[in-house]
Amino acid sequence: MNPLLLTDGYKLGHKDQYPNGTTLVYSNFTPRKSRIAGIDSVVFFGLQYFIKEYLIKQFDTHFFNLPKEDVAKEYKKYVDHYLNLNYDISHIEELHDLGYLPIEIKALPEGTEVPIRVPMFTIKNTHPKFFWLTNYLETLLSNVIWHACTSATIANQYKKMLLKFALETDKENLEFVDWQGHDFSMRGMSGIESSILSGMGHALSFSGSDSLPVAKAYETYYNSDVTKELVIGSVNATEHSVMCAGSKEDEIGTFKRLLDTYPSGILSVVSDTWDLWKVLTEYLPALKKEILNRNGKLVIRPDSGDPSDILCGCNHKNSIIAKGVIELLWDEFGGTINDQGYKVLNPKIGAIYGDSITIERATKICERLKEKGFATTNVVLGIGSFTYQYNTRDTFGFAMKATYVEINGKGREIFKDPITDDGTKKSAKGLIQLIKNGNNKIELKDQVNTKDEEEGLLKTVFLNSKLKIDDSLSKIRKRLAGIESINVI
Repeated sequence: MNPLLLTDGYKLGHKDQYPNGTTLVYSNFTPRKSRIAGIDSVVFFGLQYFIKEYLIKQFDTHFFNLPKEDVAKEYKKYVDHYLNLNYDISHIEELHDLGYLPIEIKALPEGTEVPIRVPMFTIKNTHPKFFWLTNYLETLLSNVIWHACTSATIANQYKKMLLKFALETDKENLEFVDWQGHDFSMRGMSGIESSILSGMGHALSFSGSDSLPVAKAYETYYNSDVTKELVIGSVNATEHSVMCAGSKEDEIGTFKRLLDTYPSGILSVVSDTWDLWKVLTEYLPALKKEILNRNGKLVIRPDSGDPSDILCGCNHKNSIIAKGVIELLWDEFGGTINDQGYKVLNPKIGAIYGDSITIERATKICERLKEKGFATTNVVLGIGSFTYQYNTRDTFGFAMKATYVEINGKGREIFKDPITDDGTKKSAKGLIQLIKNGNNKIELKDQVNTKDEEEGLLKTVFLNSKLKIDDSLSKIRKRLAGIESINVI
């Protein structure tokens, strides 16, 4: 599809609505509000994907590299019938004649944690005839980028929380945290591109993922190489159909067959197809020798119920439920007590839970494990679409707003500040500059002059259909982890 058709319909008339003599529109993309408690900054991620996939690949393939007559005919067909008028497409033809996108995007480095109400990037036209193009691209930009940023931010929040508890209960095993949050979301996302963008956001903080296309996407858009670096990884794991096919009557036989099939490595087995507690107290003890003799770890996966109660136990007359999965595994397989005084399961056995996990539930699980004297690294959490799909553009209030225009050769600072709003929708004003303040935090300065706008933390990443900065997954991961300075691209 012609990418100029990937827009809100009301954008079609804006070209004629700007004042006569308009030659430049300058806008920015900003997270305006956090609707998640405890999060006051947003991870910037996804722009390079957007540039490579849409501004370069799709505009070249479906617009500039096609005959002008074909492009114009297709565009006019849909717009004429959509608006029920004879739409003037001369500006579309002129853009095709130009042969490139006259746009400049200046951005922070991806992987930067950007404070709420601070712009992540700016966009403006570089040719006076195409002032209309800046905000015409808003719909496409927002549609692609908000979800990547949102999932990257939420994953980062999980990572910080899990790392905090690991430091408190198992500081010698911090590298495990990279695998402790595992992406289970793909089947529940709103589409393939949504799955990939969200999954790439997750993989900035974690190595564990069952969203396989994320590996290919990172090679395509972020200069990774799965043969030379760890992009994402997973393990052999069963699903309920496998367990059902083996029959309820011989579930222990299914466990034994799986252990024989995979004599080494990590094997994850869903264990609540019927009776989780029977698996933990009858089948695993009966197979203890086989489990301990394997060259690898058997991971038990509960898949229903209250996750904190299932893993940590609850106050219940049934003594089994009172203990929970982790304590029952400890009772049977033991482990070690680390220097911090917390119990760490035998490396031959472990647990993963991936049903309806949220940051709140994950935090509760860690708190309760710690209270019971167990290291929080005894469990992996599957983070699914319950976390990554139940969000919207408004989760962090993403918006792209124009703050400066040039009309008849004169610059004009513009802004919005609705009297009926609580201040969320108030925009910056004029040209902007981002700087580091005395606390090493990113800060917005608006109403700056042209010289100041050209300086600061925002760097040109796209100019006239050319990518100017081609970042890598490894650099973005280091940047987010605080290993690499924000000024290093």
